[in-house]
Parts: sequence; C-alpha cells; structure tokens
Amino acid sequence: MNAIQPNQRFLALDVFRGMTICFMIIVNTPGSGLYAYAPLKHAAWHGFTPTDLVFPSFLFAVGNAMSFVMPKWDALPQSQVLAKIIRRTILIFLLGFLLYWFPFFHTDAEGHFGLMPIAHTRVLGVLQRIALAYGIASLMVWYWKPRISLIVAIIILLLYWPILYFSGDPTDPLSMTGNGVLKLDKWLMGDNHLYHGEGIAFDPEGWLSTLPAIANVIGGYIAGRYVQQKGKTYEGLAMLLLAGFGLLVAGYFWDLGFPINKKLWTSSFVVYTVGLDCILLAFILYIIDFRHKTRWTRFFVIFGKNPLFIYLLSEVGAILIYILHTNNATPVHKWIYDTIFLPTGIFLGSFLFSVAFMLVCWLVGYWLDRKKIYIRV
Repeated sequence: MNAIQPNQRFLALDVFRGMTICFMIIVNTPGSGLYAYAPLKHAAWHGFTPTDLVFPSFLFAVGNAMSFVMPKWDALPQSQVLAKIIRRTILIFLLGFLLYWFPFFHTDAEGHFGLMPIAHTRVLGVLQRIALAYGIASLMVWYWKPRISLIVAIIILLLYWPILYFSGDPTDPLSMTGNGVLKLDKWLMGDNHLYHGEGIAFDPEGWLSTLPAIANVIGGYIAGRYVQQKGKTYEGLAMLLLAGFGLLVAGYFWDLGFPINKKLWTSSFVVYTVGLDCILLAFILYIIDFRHKTRWTRFFVIFGKNPLFIYLLSEVGAILIYILHTNNATPVHKWIYDTIFLPTGIFLGSFLFSVAFMLVCWLVGYWLDRKKIYIRV
C-alpha cells in the first residue's frame, strides 16, 4: 500500500473528529444534569470516565490535522505561516470568550436592557484551551520540528508533576481548593473570571493546566505524521496499536504517583488519553482502510467536516433554550424535556434529550455539507 499524500482527504480523521464532536454534544446537553448516566459524566475529581476522553481527543485530532496541513506551508514565507497560526489562535480564543459572554445583554428588575458585565465573564474555557494548545504546538513543530517538539512535550509533562506538588497546599497539593492551577488563576484573573460550575471558583481549563494539554496536540501530530509516513500498512497499524497500549500502561502506572485528573489535566491523564486515542484511531483505520467498511462513516463525517462550527452552534443553541421561556415563564429546555422526554424515565429521558439535540446539530451540518459549505475557524 502506498503512503498517504499530504493533500489526500483523511477519512479516518474526519470520522475520529466527528465521533468526538458527536459525543461532546451528547455529554454537554443532558435533559437533566442530575440524571445523566454515569459514563456521561466527568469524574468528580481523580479518576476517569469515557466522557473525560472527549476533550483530549479533540486536541489529538487538532494535532492530526496539523500533520496534513503543515507540509503545505513549506513553500510559504515564514511571515505568512506565522500570520496563519497567530490569526487562527486569536480567532478561536476570541470565539470562546464571546461564547461565555453571550447573550451579551440582560434585563434588570425593571425590564431595562443592559450590557452583561465583562468583569464577571469567564476568560478561559474549551475553545480557549484549543486555541492556546494549537498555537503553541504549531509554533513548536514549525520551528523545532517533530522530534524536538516531542522531547519538549515530554519535558513539560515531567516538570508539570513537581510544579503541581510544590505549588499546591503542602497538606493536599492536588485538592480542588488547594492546587497550584487555581492559585495561579486567582492571582491572574480573580474569582469573577473563573468557572463556578464546581460549586467554587475553579477553572478546569486554567492557564497552568493548559501547558500539558499541548502534549495532546503534539501526540496527535506525531500519530498523524506516522500514519502518512508508513502508509496504510499492517506494520504501521500494529506500531500505532503498540504505541497506544504502551502509553495506556504508562499512564495507568503513573496514576499511582500522579493521579489521572481531567480537571487538573495531569501528566498521567495526558499519557493515558493519548494512548487511548492512538488505539481508537488505529481501530478506525482498520475498519475503514483495511476492511473497507465505510458506509457507516457518513454520519460522523458530517460532524468532522465542520467540527468547530458545529460545536459553537451546539453551545449557542444550548444557551438559548435555557434563557428563552414559554408563555408561562418555563424555560424552553425544561418544557421540551418535561413534555417529550421525561415520560420515558428520568435517566433515559435525559439521555434521549441530549441525543435529540445532537441530531438537530447534525442536521445543520448535513445541510452545510450538501451545500458544500465548510466553515474553517
């Protein structure tokens, strides 16, 4: 089998990315967060659930895509490459910030409109982490090339371990209230700009914990580059599986001294998730390129061709159905859930609501694909 050409469409990547977006929407929009199935919830603190794989998998897919795009930049002047990286980084970060500021206006007790205060708007988040991890990883690979970038990523993971232990509270440096990630975020931004969904001011996408996330992107880049170099061969597939299994074992044992923790994005979490992503990508490659079973891929490719736009659409849509109300002042989200889905059961109904919401987003993606509209962010 021949090596994959840089300009060839990578169906497995589109499917991998599409599966990530599909699952991300499902876990983000339950009918009731209190009654979501356990696998569809993040680990409370230390530990791991299938949901914890979603975000690092998207970063891994970002790295995969970089490995196909960057060869096209070789003929471009350095200034143009830098402009591309910086512009995309700023744009994705800004979209993430605007998402948390949305809907921008609010009404007071007297019904007057006012601008939502920026002083209480969350600064960091999912898109912001994607932007920063992409930007830094792109610069690393462009200037230092893959081998040195991989070494630097490993050094970051090794240093992040003692940094968290020595910057946190001596009694429990990895607790939610005493970790170094929270301390730095409080010092840089204050409580008002942090996420409050954990019951306290704590951002699971903090500044410090974004550093190890760079390694997820680098891991995806290395995996994508390896697939291109080795081509669609059984040897290449076996090596990808072995690498994934080795990383999985390494992350499992590292967890004994540095717990797997998605919210702190610990180094063991990075190694563990990159290993799982390598195995998952190898499995998708095997089904598509070795067994030639592609009929099932169409559904996920729809998500994979407009991933960031569909994710933004899902988040904006979720916000709207929470803030919009029916005539009897019931939030639209609650009315739909209570009327259509709750009668099927509290857990099943919550799950079916999220699936239905995901399918609505898919229909938008399907329409865009039919019109050949691909929104590059």
